[in-house]
Amino acid sequence: MPVLVMKFGGTSVANLDRIRRAAKRVGVEVAKGYDVIVIVSAMAGETNKLVGYVEEISPLFDAREYDAVVSSGENVTAGLMALTLQEMGVPARSWQGWQVPVRTTDAHAAARIEEIPTDNINTKFAEGMRVAVVAGFQGIGPDGRITTLGRGGSDTTAVAFAAAFGAERCDIYTDVDGVYTTDPRICEKARKLDRIAFEEMLELASLGAKVLQTRSVEMAMRYHVKLRVLSSFEEQSDEAGTLVCDEEDVMESKPVAGVAYSRDEAKLTLLSVADRPGIAATIFTALSDAGVNVDMIVQNISEEGRTDMTFSCPVGEVARAEAALSEIKEKGALNYSELVVDRDVAKVSVVGIGMRSQSGVAAKMFKVLSDEGINIKVITTSEIKISVLIDRKYMELAVQALHDAFELDKAA
Repeated sequence: MPVLVMKFGGTSVANLDRIRRAAKRVGVEVAKGYDVIVIVSAMAGETNKLVGYVEEISPLFDAREYDAVVSSGENVTAGLMALTLQEMGVPARSWQGWQVPVRTTDAHAAARIEEIPTDNINTKFAEGMRVAVVAGFQGIGPDGRITTLGRGGSDTTAVAFAAAFGAERCDIYTDVDGVYTTDPRICEKARKLDRIAFEEMLELASLGAKVLQTRSVEMAMRYHVKLRVLSSFEEQSDEAGTLVCDEEDVMESKPVAGVAYSRDEAKLTLLSVADRPGIAATIFTALSDAGVNVDMIVQNISEEGRTDMTFSCPVGEVARAEAALSEIKEKGALNYSELVVDRDVAKVSVVGIGMRSQSGVAAKMFKVLSDEGINIKVITTSEIKISVLIDRKYMELAVQALHDAFELDKAA
């Protein structure tokens, strides 16, 4: 029988009523003739509660025990979902990560999936099991210890299972009914997309869109797994939600597919840095070692052997960045006159595969922001993306103005 993967996020399994509702959706797909692999998250709020317990007991916790604790939320949901399906007359069984087994690296709390053998679950399908309910977010490391994949890891689990089992599709059920041209909470004209290319979704996810986890989109693109994002709370049809697929399967041809934003950004500028080979490596190696996630980078024109270096990072990582840069300055590996920090900026981006073949997107974007009196602090581009840093107070205005200017409320 063909295999379908269905993933239910925390809000979709937040209580027993929602688990029953999700189970009914699974039953519909079983009735269509699918063998179904259901990937479940912990109930909404459960992982945060478990993390809180760990941090209260041991602020400098052992990551292996952290994984043992926080992975338990998914185990509970998997068992409850399997029981619910059994009560409906659907042959189902729950599986924890180590039982499959989902083999991962040993990077506890941030493990990566290396292999998912299919023999155990396929044997049970052959014996009459119709649904395998798998605890998402978890696996087993080389040392036999439980590992977790990091926040949002259940999305990655679902895509990995779809790839391993050659699933017809991977349906991601969440609290939104698809991927929108921008955040509907900011722009009431935001439109749900019927389809979006993997590359566009990957950029949107990495730039602040919260619908799908970035690693799951990367994996889906690599293994050509068709993803469908759906709402757990609305009636479904075969055309519901948004299909994330290969570029050639996307019918719309607008130059811009969506506008993304990231509110909590910071801009840091090192003034009067020596302009010589290796200086950038010194700066950004220190930041990387400190766990600072650097994004946009701009180096000014050199004057008399000195230059300014500007970069952005999440505002919550500024303290680590300051400490790392101060440390290498004290050691004599880096000399700069001042570190200027702006914690009140936001990143706004336009994304679209149509940029490859249509010119003028950047000019239009900059003109729109200029007309609204919004000053651009930093610009970065890629083949299908343009991002700018602006004052945070203008973020919503920028998103709305760009959404209107590129007519994203209208289909192509």
